[in-house]
Amino acid sequence: MTAYKRDYYEVLSVSRDCGDEEIKKSYRKLALKYHPDRNPGDKDAEEKFKEAAEAYEVLRDPQKRQIYDRFGHEGLEGTGFRGFSGFDDIFSSFGDIFEGFFGFGGRGGRTRARQGRSLRYDMELTLEEAFAGKEEEITFHRLETCSTCDGSGAAPGSQPRTCTTCQGRGQVIQSQGFFQVSTTCPTCHGQGQIITDPCPNCRGGGKVSAEKSLHVKIPAGVDTGSQLRLRAEGEAGEYGGPPGDLFVVIHVREHAFFTREEDNLICQVPISFVQASLGDTLTIPVLGEKEGYELAIPEGIQPGEVIRVPGKGMISLKGYRKRGDLYIKLIVKIPQKMTERQRELLTAFAETEKLSLSDKKKKPKGFWKKMAK
Repeated sequence: MTAYKRDYYEVLSVSRDCGDEEIKKSYRKLALKYHPDRNPGDKDAEEKFKEAAEAYEVLRDPQKRQIYDRFGHEGLEGTGFRGFSGFDDIFSSFGDIFEGFFGFGGRGGRTRARQGRSLRYDMELTLEEAFAGKEEEITFHRLETCSTCDGSGAAPGSQPRTCTTCQGRGQVIQSQGFFQVSTTCPTCHGQGQIITDPCPNCRGGGKVSAEKSLHVKIPAGVDTGSQLRLRAEGEAGEYGGPPGDLFVVIHVREHAFFTREEDNLICQVPISFVQASLGDTLTIPVLGEKEGYELAIPEGIQPGEVIRVPGKGMISLKGYRKRGDLYIKLIVKIPQKMTERQRELLTAFAETEKLSLSDKKKKPKGFWKKMAK
């Protein structure tokens, strides 16, 4: 049974439409308040510290935040996110957020390994492709570990030199009262090392831009905003850190005939007033079916009526090949021009309805007099 988790926005005391800076500011405040060095032996403060770190890890990431906003904690279970296993995990993931607040010397120093940046790829589909699913080869650019220096940034045969200012920690630590303040080393800019002989291939960066091709399988039933996560296909990590992920974001183009509402499809079908009066049978196009659907229009149907056809809508992402419904709205078209024969027949019909049609050349005074009373 999954343990109860508080809403991440509630944990950080921010609104759901807040910006990144507000999230970062609130997290810093909580981290300062509940940090273990300021609350030794306080298990409650320790749990709140980890809870705030977990909330920040999700809300600072655009993809995780979008998933959480739509599906809550359960949605994150499918992304591989499992919260934090301990303080080492917190410090390695959020070391940068504490610059200017804490030093990590007492805990063995901050690890230099960092996960690579996640990437986004936008894919446009037709409604038919979204219905059936699609397999496609995509090509994009990403930063990969330099093969010449294996990501060190140093030229072959040379080694980075340990920064003498911070002794390789990447941080300059100063004591202020009962806790330590740590800032980024001004000499090595937090790297802990200085490259005196940079790699000619990556110019000391440790990464190079490369073109990458992937075979992507888009499941049936996706909609605009759906995301496909390809793990470890983002940019390379730093100092042994794992690569980021690639998020394929779906955009479904508008369709000329169908309008989509979740798993249901809506369409408008024009019929004549004769078809509406006498009834008829029409073949309506249906996604995924070559023959279409034989729609029986009942006699005397009224303009604007909607006929529901179960199971003829979109494929559902929920699985089991479940489909939504198709809603057909009938639009009765009145002819703007008629032949003399058609006019005669309608006039005869009007007589059976005991309708008195006025001469076009005469003003229908009697009607307006009745309306004036």
